[in-house]
Amino acid sequence: MIHTRRLFQILTLSTAVGFLFVAPAGAIETTAKQAIVIDYDTGNVLFAKDADERVGPASMTKMMTVYLLFERLQDGRLSLEDTLPVSEKAWRMGGSKMYVEVGKRVNVEDLIRGIIVQSGNDASIVVAEALGGTEDAFAVEMTEKAIALGMTDTSFRNSSGWPDPDHYTTVRDLATLAMATIRNFPDYYHYYAEKNFTFSKIKQGNRNPLLYKNIGADGLKTGHTEESGYGMAAAALRDGRRVVVVAHGMGSMKERSAQTERLMEWAFREWGQYALFESGETVTEVPVWLGRQDTVPVFVKDGLVVAVPRKSRKRMAVRVVHQEAVPAPFAKGDEIAKLVVSAPGMGDVSVPLFAGAAVGERSFFGRLGTAVGQLIWGLGE
Repeated sequence: MIHTRRLFQILTLSTAVGFLFVAPAGAIETTAKQAIVIDYDTGNVLFAKDADERVGPASMTKMMTVYLLFERLQDGRLSLEDTLPVSEKAWRMGGSKMYVEVGKRVNVEDLIRGIIVQSGNDASIVVAEALGGTEDAFAVEMTEKAIALGMTDTSFRNSSGWPDPDHYTTVRDLATLAMATIRNFPDYYHYYAEKNFTFSKIKQGNRNPLLYKNIGADGLKTGHTEESGYGMAAAALRDGRRVVVVAHGMGSMKERSAQTERLMEWAFREWGQYALFESGETVTEVPVWLGRQDTVPVFVKDGLVVAVPRKSRKRMAVRVVHQEAVPAPFAKGDEIAKLVVSAPGMGDVSVPLFAGAAVGERSFFGRLGTAVGQLIWGLGE
């Protein structure tokens, strides 16, 4: 990460508008039908292709099954040594399997590896039935958690990703889930990086091809159905910087591996992280209307780091956007402006700015004097 305060000038603009980050079209080409690339630390979307189009998530569904399992481990409702029963439904489940045996009990840590490494549909059902009572009930909980995480267009009908017309998501939502998993479960995320697991004397390798390449990959999950094609949610960490990629709708395992790696390499190579302001740092002063003081400092609450194309770094611009004069009164910490960062090859990034001091309203005679001055002389603040 590079501190780049001297690379831009701050401009103040008297326009009250909102901004949304939108990745520029044509930044990189991919044969994936849907894809998204996100800089994990900043949340900036570096690339998006039909990222809000509904898709069948296939085994990438299992990220939510594991998420809910991690939650119970983290809050103490389960331990890694606990054992869960195997039903006949789980044992009979088709597709990729961990090969659990009906009537037996399997410990939670083995089930985690069976779901993540071996992509076991049977293991997913064991977890779903133990945590939710039934797989249907657990699917309701999965959807509720998706909503809580901000996955705005996701509906789960099972724990494994078995095809169902009402079982869908988007690559943007899958990226949201991937980032929440990494952020919320640092003690358990390492399971996603394991390359193989042996259960019942059957050794299976992790289906994530990026784990076997020296590119910093440490997760997360592949998926495939005949209808949906091949997809993958992937994450990689290099020199303290993390990138998340979700690509979907590819025609083969080889294409899935190549396209996901290509998007990952492009993100690390072409984009850099730049620190603009520290937490609580004053950005500038903005004018105040009918206040006890004429200006007030504004600050960024949590600091600001942005992802910017490396070739555009020197042409980065920062604007402070606010009303022509912010009307008093307002309290310290109230949001009264926005900071907008722009550069060629990227969409605008916007963060709120907060008042660095409380400003009270002028007295009646002070307001009257200002109003009279405007009427007679056209004077403003």
